[in-house]
Amino acid sequence: MPPEHRPRGNVTMKLGAAIAEIMKREGISILTGYPVNHLIEHAADIDIRPIMVRQERIGLHMADAISRVTSGRTIGAFCMQHGPGSENAYGGVAQCFGESVPVLVLPMGYPRRLAHVDPNFNSTIQMRGITKSAEPITSAAEVPNILRRAFTRLRNGRGGPVLVEIPTDMWNEEVPEPLAYTPVIATRYGPDPADVARAADALAAAKRPVIYAGTGIHWARAWPQLKALAELLAAPVTTSLGGKSSFPEDHPLALGSGGLAIPKPVRHFLDNADLILGVGCSFTETNFGVKMPAGKKIIHATLDPDHLNKDVACDIGLVGDAALTLDALLAELASRVKEKRDAAPVAAEIAGHRAEWLAAWAPKTDSDAEPLNPYRVLRDLWRTVDVDNTIITHDAGSPRDQLSPFWVARTPLSYLGWGKTTQLGYGLGLAMGAKLAAPDKLCINVWGDAAIGFTGMDFETAVRERIPILSILLNNFSMAIELKVMPISTEKYRSTDISGDYAAMARAFGGYGERVTKVADIVPAILRGIEQTRNGTPALLEFITSKETAVSRL
Repeated sequence: MPPEHRPRGNVTMKLGAAIAEIMKREGISILTGYPVNHLIEHAADIDIRPIMVRQERIGLHMADAISRVTSGRTIGAFCMQHGPGSENAYGGVAQCFGESVPVLVLPMGYPRRLAHVDPNFNSTIQMRGITKSAEPITSAAEVPNILRRAFTRLRNGRGGPVLVEIPTDMWNEEVPEPLAYTPVIATRYGPDPADVARAADALAAAKRPVIYAGTGIHWARAWPQLKALAELLAAPVTTSLGGKSSFPEDHPLALGSGGLAIPKPVRHFLDNADLILGVGCSFTETNFGVKMPAGKKIIHATLDPDHLNKDVACDIGLVGDAALTLDALLAELASRVKEKRDAAPVAAEIAGHRAEWLAAWAPKTDSDAEPLNPYRVLRDLWRTVDVDNTIITHDAGSPRDQLSPFWVARTPLSYLGWGKTTQLGYGLGLAMGAKLAAPDKLCINVWGDAAIGFTGMDFETAVRERIPILSILLNNFSMAIELKVMPISTEKYRSTDISGDYAAMARAFGGYGERVTKVADIVPAILRGIEQTRNGTPALLEFITSKETAVSRL
């Protein structure tokens, strides 16, 4: 540490050193960011690994994945420059907010005398609408209290980004020692027992209940309880994109995940349900989520009371941690449903609808056509990787809609789904952050030629920072899903045409890049890409595909 940053006589320590020390006490070992932000140096000095990205949004996406993959037990952290750096980071913070992901955001701020002078970007003010809280540091002595508030918000209640802004004129100010900071508590809370009893009565009486599981199952690690409830009631389970992998999708009661694209069993069972239990979900109305049918009895179990009746009217509300809520329901049901119900009829009904649906899609998933059909590429990817030792995510648009219905996720957090806001290029940062959080996993992002145009430069970050992910690029040289809505501009000006040799780009950055055009080469190329990642090299496999626009929407 430079002499001017060292504590003097064990009486005080510099502000940046104090923040870094608090972060370390809270279990943060990685800080993603982009300079200039002096916290980077202070963090590195105490062995918090700084990872520098090529644009701010990717750093936030990486921090996002660190929080997701650990169910919030480790908090992702990101820092950036004041002014333009903070402005560029806005989209990444908004994505965390939309997906309710706890991330510590640490922008520099303009000097206090200029912080409220237009047109200077004041992160505390401008990002207050997309954060759980936003607070500036205005007194060095208050650093422990400010960070205590921040981490308490990060570790309690519904997730979301929490911002602490550090004015540029604060770095040389001193925090009293010994540093008065102890890691914060993480609490849980559960629903009213009277509401649990009412919910148990309704579930026990239902003839065709369906469970809709959201991301809250992952944050609460309530996977065993979800499975136990489904098996007790012989209730089929579907999930949101964020909740995908919270229930094993090879289970006889699994319907698959619902987003813009959905498997046929999801729509059939929701539409024919007499009761829907939403647990760990917000029921947010979005084009990228399954639409709930009207007129159904709804039990809504959510961590955030503000979500009750927000988009979907509920008959019973259960407010609390998903694991505590499911524990309470199981205990209450014990006297009402004394043994597991026979799941065979429901399982057979699910299997019949799934078989019919898969048969209808077989011409695409089994296609031998060239250019390659993206559904065939993704089918072969699933059959080739060790699915249970893989974490996969998608990008916005076609990759999301082509992957999510057909990828069978069997283990918790093996699929990072998202969709309430759909920024192109999100998947790359998620895959890199996942690899940092789970280095023994094969971490994959599936993206298209549009998404790589937004964040492709950060493949160089994966190479430089030694983050060996596998990127699956579906390249059809077009904004294919826009073809139907942009026919005139396409015909007259080729406005939907995009192109590039992205495998060559990967090689130019020092990674492994391979372009695949033949059906026979799909699996061998995937195996070569996996081997490269095992050797520590990020790999990008560029599959030249048809302009596929069909989506499983029922």
